[in-house]
Amino acid sequence: MTVASARAARRPGEQALAALGLGAPAPDPADSSPHTFPGGGRWRTEIPSCEGPEALAVVLKEASRLDVPIHRISQGSGVWMLTDAEITEMAEATAERGIELCLFTGPRGTWDIGGSTRTDSRGAGLRARGHDAVAGCVEDALRATQLGVRCLLVADEGVLWTLHRARAAGLLPADTTFKVSALVGPVNPASYAVYERLGADSINVPSDLTLHHVTEIRRVSATPMDLYIEAPDDLGGYVRMYEIAELIRRGAPLYLKFGLAKAPGIYPYGHHLRELALATAKERVRRGRLALDLLARHGADGDMAPLGSRLPGDLSRFDVSS
Repeated sequence: MTVASARAARRPGEQALAALGLGAPAPDPADSSPHTFPGGGRWRTEIPSCEGPEALAVVLKEASRLDVPIHRISQGSGVWMLTDAEITEMAEATAERGIELCLFTGPRGTWDIGGSTRTDSRGAGLRARGHDAVAGCVEDALRATQLGVRCLLVADEGVLWTLHRARAAGLLPADTTFKVSALVGPVNPASYAVYERLGADSINVPSDLTLHHVTEIRRVSATPMDLYIEAPDDLGGYVRMYEIAELIRRGAPLYLKFGLAKAPGIYPYGHHLRELALATAKERVRRGRLALDLLARHGADGDMAPLGSRLPGDLSRFDVSS
């Protein structure tokens, strides 16, 4: 499906509303993103909050049952919350299916001794507090990549830049990708471009950005965008199912993230949360099926990036030698 055909996709309730004299203006072609993933395709899928091998097995089984294509599976508790055996099992299971596995680096400010994150202002949020926290994130990155993981989730600008420099220096595999967390994601085109130049290969934006905000970002950067179609409650609980086709039109290349509202938090995960983690993992896949069905009904389900694709294409970076 080309950009032109994407613009022609049917919008929700369009014919009935037009018959009632309530039709909306035609979409402005200038709002369409001109960008795609390398190798073609304007959108990929992601199942987030997959907290270990058991949850991964549930996701894979349910995705097969419901025929939900998956490009990426991400975990939120962190590399440090998994054993080597668990990481290896997850890396092998996803590699067999051509799915990218993304693990979070830590430590992060919301879990350490810093009290400012518990104030009304939230202080520095998830950022890495002090040299030792940065060092912990680097340790996680080195360990995870040695065990076969090739995508790392980052929640701090300094950690991102450090890991990008490590990648450029050959300390991390050259095909390692860095994904910016939704909890620190940029909300304007200027900051989005900065994250790209710091080394980000995909960037989570908050799910409350307007369609116009998405268009503004696409005018300055082609870096893949990650966006919760349904956001967890701690990220607002937004459900944007009926906007998916328009989000793709404006935001491509776009990762459609199938989160889950009205579900208790599971970070940091442990076996005391096992039943909740498995149940919510299964439901996230079902939410993905609902979203894909909706896209199909609107004639906007074409132009998915090929399964097994994961790299972001050529992006702009700051000079690592400076």
